[in-house]
Amino acid sequence: MASAEILRATDLVKRFGAHEVVHGVSLSVNAGEVVGLLGPNGAGKTTILRMLAGVLSPTQGQVFINGQDVREQTLAAKRRIGFLSGDTQLYRRLTPREVLLYFGRLYEIPEDKLARRTEQLIAELEMTAFAGQQCGSLSAGQKQRANIARAFVHEPDLLILDEPTTALDVISGQFIVETIRRERAAGRAILFSTHIMSEAEYLCDRILLLHEGRLIDAGTLPELLARTGARNLTDAFLRHARPTVAPAVVDAPAPTANPSGS
Repeated sequence: MASAEILRATDLVKRFGAHEVVHGVSLSVNAGEVVGLLGPNGAGKTTILRMLAGVLSPTQGQVFINGQDVREQTLAAKRRIGFLSGDTQLYRRLTPREVLLYFGRLYEIPEDKLARRTEQLIAELEMTAFAGQQCGSLSAGQKQRANIARAFVHEPDLLILDEPTTALDVISGQFIVETIRRERAAGRAILFSTHIMSEAEYLCDRILLLHEGRLIDAGTLPELLARTGARNLTDAFLRHARPTVAPAVVDAPAPTANPSGS
């Protein structure tokens, strides 16, 4: 049985003045699916995610969350989204526990349910040791865990995560990746952006390749590799983005010494 479609975006265009930075992008994400939006810095990933989350209005195009038009039913649609942007900040004087309680009340979660949900997230994200410390004193990895918990607190149908592992050490980054996998298993639809190709290979059910504001390919990893004849996702992307550049020679034999010495 096919999974329910949670997010659909059609023909998204974004212009800032005369400069068009997103050119007719369409995509979808289903329940229980992780979709990766991949591209280099400046490709338009953050702009697209902000339009999907209702933070930016598209110049053209539509976004639907559970069939609700984000532009026409903004508050209802946003209640079903957990959004983590690349520059999300925490209130420095609040503790992670206080942040979760504050945002849970904004979502009008009943107090008894909110208390349980807060402690559940603190346990699942292994935040117990620092849940009572002010956010201004936390490490980058600890802050990102608190930010992820904040995005998850209202149990949204759709998670939109902008470069969630950027600037994290290997352990913290892997912890976030495993958290995303757990949320997928719980049936959430997840769209995240990254420029780390290996992360997408490991995590994503489908991958969208973005270059200069345009989707240049989309599909499962095997589909992308088959279409390009590439051995990995990085090569597949480069063959789309830089088609005139020959792929690097892989597994070439070592040069044979010339017995003549010439």
